[in-house]
Amino acid sequence: MDLKSTVRLSELDWLRVILILAVFLHHVLMPFNGDDWHIMNNESSKLLDDIMVYFEQFRLPMLFFISGVGAVILLSKVTVLKFTKDKVLRLFIPLLAGSLFVIPPQTYIENINAMQSYWREYPALALKFETNHLWFIEYLFVFFLLAIPLNKLFASSLGASIINALQKLSNYKTGLYSLVILLIIIKVYFSLMFPSDDKKIENLSSSAFYFFFFIAGMLFIRSKAIWQAICEQRFYNLLLLFFSTILFYAYYYSPDLSEYLSQDMRWSIWWLVCCLVAWSAFLTILGYAQCYFTKTPKWLSQSNELIYPFYIFHQTVIVVIGYYVIAWQAPISLKIIALLALSFLITSVICWFIIKPFRILRFLFGLKT
Repeated sequence: MDLKSTVRLSELDWLRVILILAVFLHHVLMPFNGDDWHIMNNESSKLLDDIMVYFEQFRLPMLFFISGVGAVILLSKVTVLKFTKDKVLRLFIPLLAGSLFVIPPQTYIENINAMQSYWREYPALALKFETNHLWFIEYLFVFFLLAIPLNKLFASSLGASIINALQKLSNYKTGLYSLVILLIIIKVYFSLMFPSDDKKIENLSSSAFYFFFFIAGMLFIRSKAIWQAICEQRFYNLLLLFFSTILFYAYYYSPDLSEYLSQDMRWSIWWLVCCLVAWSAFLTILGYAQCYFTKTPKWLSQSNELIYPFYIFHQTVIVVIGYYVIAWQAPISLKIIALLALSFLITSVICWFIIKPFRILRFLFGLKT
């Protein structure tokens, strides 16, 4: 694939916006699924939780794949110095600004009964430099820095051998799907070594899993044959996704197996079925996106720009608005609709009328000035 002449990949433009909106929807539903989130409704829905756990497996991995693709395309057009400067300006600065100005309201609402007024508590909250949902940006910043030496490696003779092997693998209908074996090994090994659910970059059970998709993006975009194979094999990958989904829910709803399997073994099986869904869903969605998302309309280009600050602000808006919505005496469905509409409207207003027009705010929240 001629990377230097690549301006836009329409399928990735569409997927980036759709996936961020899917993350937004996920966070809107979080107060109602029974998990221990920042704010929780008194009543919860087990069915909602059962559905959400499935889509958790592939939303963010696909975003990391898209970022890996973007890293290679950008490095093919600018110097390493300009690339590094771009990532500092568009990732590190927004991460710092988000930690200082966007995250503190979430922490305050979560602990509001134990705190005084927000403005009195703000200095202590800001100095914690918590990343919260902005861990995604922290990961991206580290991954993009790692992409610099990796890009040189993949451009070498060794990299060419790797890509050539992947191309040969892509000639088989389930060839690229077989890479899930490597993903499973990485996920199970690091999850056993780092048994934590936190999203700190040093927790390799999380970061190594997402880095696998990032590297896949860096590799796949280098070969037009691989890219086309994903499109051509989309139906077979859909069948594999269907099979993986059956295995996923069969294990999810399985009876208690503690009498027969150790805890580590039970968790390892869970990570295995999660990887099967994540990888097959990624291949399927990318394949169908290539087929149907072939143009980038003007409104989508605008959305691709503003979706970044939308991601930065959305969870704080949801938590603050949700704190009041969950106090209503109303059915869960009505609360979800209200929280969805209000948080989407307010987050969009922040992005369009507050961030977009002002140079300093564009700089702080990752938009080109």
